[in-house]
Amino acid sequence: MARFYITTAIDYANGDPHIGHALEKVGADCIARWRRLQGDDVWFLIGMDEHGQKVAQAATALGISPQELVDRLAARFAGTWDRLMVSRDQFIRTTDPVHKRGVQQLIERIFAQSPDDFYEQSYSGLYCVGCESFKQPADIVDGRCILHPTRVLEAVEERNWFFRLSRYRDFLRDYITKHPEFVQPESRRNEILALLEQGLEDVSASRARLECCIPIPRPTSDGQRQATYVWFDALPNYWTATLFPGTRAEWPASLHVIGKDITRFHCVIWPAMLAAAKLPLPRSVWAHGFVYLGGERFSKSAGVKLDLDEAIDRYGPDAFRYVLLREVPWDGDGNFSWERFEERYTSDLADGLGNLASRSLAMVARYREGVVPSAAGPEPLDTFGIDVMRSYAEAMDRLDLRGAAEVAWTLVSRANQYIVENAPWSLAKAGDDARLDQVLAALVRALARLAVMAWPFIPGKAEELWVLIGAPGPLQAVAWESALAPATAGWNVRKPEGLFPRPQPKEPAGSK
Repeated sequence: MARFYITTAIDYANGDPHIGHALEKVGADCIARWRRLQGDDVWFLIGMDEHGQKVAQAATALGISPQELVDRLAARFAGTWDRLMVSRDQFIRTTDPVHKRGVQQLIERIFAQSPDDFYEQSYSGLYCVGCESFKQPADIVDGRCILHPTRVLEAVEERNWFFRLSRYRDFLRDYITKHPEFVQPESRRNEILALLEQGLEDVSASRARLECCIPIPRPTSDGQRQATYVWFDALPNYWTATLFPGTRAEWPASLHVIGKDITRFHCVIWPAMLAAAKLPLPRSVWAHGFVYLGGERFSKSAGVKLDLDEAIDRYGPDAFRYVLLREVPWDGDGNFSWERFEERYTSDLADGLGNLASRSLAMVARYREGVVPSAAGPEPLDTFGIDVMRSYAEAMDRLDLRGAAEVAWTLVSRANQYIVENAPWSLAKAGDDARLDQVLAALVRALARLAVMAWPFIPGKAEELWVLIGAPGPLQAVAWESALAPATAGWNVRKPEGLFPRPQPKEPAGSK
């Protein structure tokens, strides 16, 4: 059994979860579920980044302590991921004592393994509280951070511990060139390589402010205790997770899933820290794009937002997961709109998979008293279904989530067409029992294949479909290879009561 340790970026505790967070968590969950279908020993880590100046400012604005704020937000985020069926194995919080000790242990390890990589220096620069980082001239437009244009950059001057990042430029360039899978997709890898060609500057590893922080384990030469800089606090969570009691996380991680705006931290600073500590690098970092609303990026600071609860409430968590992953490419940016949400829900789920399940299982119930017949095969629908599953597997292995969903739903279309072509109702009327058995059995096998392929995307409804077709055991325990030729004969089906109900027409304004 192969080990697969997958992580997402930990969410910053200064506001509610939004659709960008949801894209990352749902996409990573889709990958984790796919690996489980492959029989891998999966450990899925998500969590909260609960230190830093933004947390302190947000808590002050609310008149509560920083710990009270992060406790509230951790519960809010965890509840949202539960609702979206994000099958995490571990939820890490940077305020946890195990993480705090782990961060200090990693820093001490760098001091021991690479003694010259930390040094003291007075520094002045423009600091973005939104990014929790000092900004270079290329990151500033009209005096504002390009990622947080509504925030005023702070002029900061203080004496800090610095990390000698510049030392790792050639190492990183050679490593990424020799291991192209380390930074994905290719567009992000090219960006990182271009960044490395420009050279690297050393980065601050500490701040003089001691609020909402993990203290650096060593004081500066003047005896001052300093706070671990937020990225030296947050990035190690992927490694400190392996130190928690009961965890099955083993370093190195198989896959970090992050947003494209933090590739520099995960593909440059983090691997340099690991190299300095003489620890293995993660096997791969995947940087997804942004979700846009009407052409604008979702952002709390810029006021571009969508109520996540409203989006989930519209047609339920399964539908929201499916539409999000079907509409937004996993390797680039995508747009979200209510119009496309409704169109995709209606065509793919209500009129597509839901209609197929309703028609097929109703006919098994009507013509065979709900028992799936044993019939010789395979049917052309089976051959098509096996080809679809193989193409789906190839897409999932290369993390083309949208492509995998698209190819899976070609089986929905083909099965609905198969019903029209074979007209089971006519076969029943003509008394052609042998052919009717073949058609009904092929339809249930198609539904079984679809339930397995749909599970990473719509786990709740896929499990429901699995129960409706009378399949034995939980869907997540199914071996992928066995799903290629499901042994459905003798299964007892139940007619669904609207797997995906059709949207109800909206009443004209002022009708009440």
